[in-house]
Amino acid sequence: MPLTSHQAAVARLLSANRTLDSYLAGGAALHVEPNSKRYSDDLDYFNDSEERVASAFADDRSQLEATGYIVEVLMNQPGFIRAVVKKGDTATKVEWARDTAWRFMPAIKHELTGYQLHPIDLAINKVLALVGRDEPRDFLDMMEAQRDILPLGALCWAAAGKDPGFTPFSLVELLRRRGRYRPEDFAPLMLREAPDLTSLKTEWLAALESADEFIRSRPAEEIGCLYYSRTDGRFVAEFDDGGNVVQHHGRPGGVLPRFSTSPD
Repeated sequence: MPLTSHQAAVARLLSANRTLDSYLAGGAALHVEPNSKRYSDDLDYFNDSEERVASAFADDRSQLEATGYIVEVLMNQPGFIRAVVKKGDTATKVEWARDTAWRFMPAIKHELTGYQLHPIDLAINKVLALVGRDEPRDFLDMMEAQRDILPLGALCWAAAGKDPGFTPFSLVELLRRRGRYRPEDFAPLMLREAPDLTSLKTEWLAALESADEFIRSRPAEEIGCLYYSRTDGRFVAEFDDGGNVVQHHGRPGGVLPRFSTSPD
């Protein structure tokens, strides 16, 4: 989204404290570039353990308060802390939360925010978020992710590896219940422009149909992986099986793609 000026200042200050196990995630990381269409109402920092949540918050709070920010804690429990960070008449919500260390790619370094979750993991997380809650903001983020990062079918295929309680088919069936919104549902969001609901509906139905086709085309024993094209140097959803595409599996901390033809 682009970040607000206050959020950008906070993120820039806290970037020095970000590491491979304490990184920006959520909507702010998914849309951090200035050409995005939605603003986030918070900054989400994910951490690999409850202990890391506590230490990251302590470090961040110390740095914020030393720079003149007021940190008002709204909730503090093991593995989750929510606060409002203020300076003058501007404020933003900031959350520090524990998330599983299991992911497909290592966190990446961003010039503004420091370490943040890799876009492919942000997109997969958004699939699981939209399945679990019917939020207009998640739907808009999902549309952008499947358009710009990886098509919906490949994301559902991989998401079943992050949460093995789902299958790719069950994820698509649950997602079919989403996308039924009215203009007023988007009114509370900070958007650059009002969404075109007709175009979104057409695109969403096409994405669901394409996802179903993709899932039916892949062998069941490969469920839970991404596919990486050695030729294109990126994750893909459309390819032949001529040996140029390899499976990519997640693991704690994530891993860079291998270049052999055998699974990770």
